[in-house]
Amino acid sequence: MPPTLVLIIGLLGLAVGSFLNVAVSRVPAGLSVVRPRSACPGCATPIAARDNIPVVSWLLLGRRCRACRVPIPARYPLIEGLTALLFVAMALRFGRSEVLPAVLVFTAGLLALAACDAEHFLLPKRLIYPTLGLTAACLLAAAAATGQWHRLGVTAVCGVGGFAVFFALFWVRPAWLGFGDVRLAGLLGTGLGWFGPSYLVFALLAGSAAGLVLGLALMAAGRATRQTRLPFGVFLAAGAIAALLIGAPVIHWYETVSDPYATSAPLTTVRDRS
Repeated sequence: MPPTLVLIIGLLGLAVGSFLNVAVSRVPAGLSVVRPRSACPGCATPIAARDNIPVVSWLLLGRRCRACRVPIPARYPLIEGLTALLFVAMALRFGRSEVLPAVLVFTAGLLALAACDAEHFLLPKRLIYPTLGLTAACLLAAAAATGQWHRLGVTAVCGVGGFAVFFALFWVRPAWLGFGDVRLAGLLGTGLGWFGPSYLVFALLAGSAAGLVLGLALMAAGRATRQTRLPFGVFLAAGAIAALLIGAPVIHWYETVSDPYATSAPLTTVRDRS
């Protein structure tokens, strides 16, 4: 991918990250993400365009509102910067592939959901369903462009399968996870199913392992107990993003060591197969 295009995608990530901050702040409260315009939560002063430049404005303002000097949470530049970074990483990973738009939409939705879960222990339907619909629409366009209609069938099976597995866990033991996690599992299956069921399994295992390790570490440090709540959606989202970025070599390695007849042919990217 040309460096100029990578830069454009990075700038797009900054802009999308700014919108994700609005969604994270308003959706859990049941507010519109369109109106009214962005304002300081402390003094309600509308934010001027010069103070709404992702990351840069936060630094130039000294991390405080221009009007009332109330501190601006670090979450704002973190989400903006992380969105840009992940957009660039996905662009470098998938190149000029027809599936890249779906990957970017999926990634942005996961970041917003992870931030909501980290702050509010909430995975809002108003974020999950739009992300699901937009990701599915982009995958449909990718199938139409490449003729790989069979991938949509695998995507549907993975989406339904992820939802069904987590629904069964929720039904057996509701204390283990919330229903938002069930919906999120369906979203993960849809976003990762295009690449194959192994990617969904990788994401679920990686996310669960990360949550378990962090929980044990906090308990060992005396900062948590077995009753302490952890935002499981954060770990599932991280597992899905890891699956997109590093899942291919890990899955290839596993298939090679588990199958003595596996070939040692080099990995091919989604773009190569399209």
